[in-house]
Amino acid sequence: MRSKEIESESGSLSIGTLYVVSAPSGAGKTSLLKQLMTEIQGVETSISHTTREKRSGEVDGVDYHFVCKETFQRLIEEEAFFEHAEVFGNYYGTSKASIRQQLESGIDVILEIDWQGARQIREQLPESISIFILPPSKEALKERLEGRGQDDESVIQRRMMAAQSEMSHYDEYDYLVINDDFAQAVNELKAILVAERQELSRQQQKHAQLLSNLLD
Repeated sequence: MRSKEIESESGSLSIGTLYVVSAPSGAGKTSLLKQLMTEIQGVETSISHTTREKRSGEVDGVDYHFVCKETFQRLIEEEAFFEHAEVFGNYYGTSKASIRQQLESGIDVILEIDWQGARQIREQLPESISIFILPPSKEALKERLEGRGQDDESVIQRRMMAAQSEMSHYDEYDYLVINDDFAQAVNELKAILVAERQELSRQQQKHAQLLSNLLD
């Protein structure tokens, strides 16, 4: 039986679960997770560090922790990240302290990350639950990328090539969701979280007093 408890540096245990979610660019991951957050309680997203520039509407400390490359390099040297990677010339990293703090407070945490980062997270936190989101077709993926209106054709082609590589790693994950119908995909993600919360070891910890009283 797998345990959902994450051991902290201090040795304390928590009931928070880390969900590692990956998808190729354009698969709709961010929109799905934003909707999921409005429909289920007790879950938060992890806020990664990045060296890329802020986009219109993004807020430091809400969307990302935006830092310069020098600061990012210092954090690497301090071993402050569970994982870090370079993506399209920018660096991204997952803070150990931030994740642990959320999990130790009993909150379920969703971490949006690519397959390489997901692999590193699973090696260090095998208790985490991984979910991969796929588009219904390559054509739909390209249409979504073009619909953003953010990139020229050369960038879109580069993202499509990267997506092909990313999608080949779907079978490393615990769950697979196809984002064809948006509402259905949200419901499938919600079902995963609800089911995981009913897992025996989590329920034993959450309802320890109740179980003791029932069996006394």
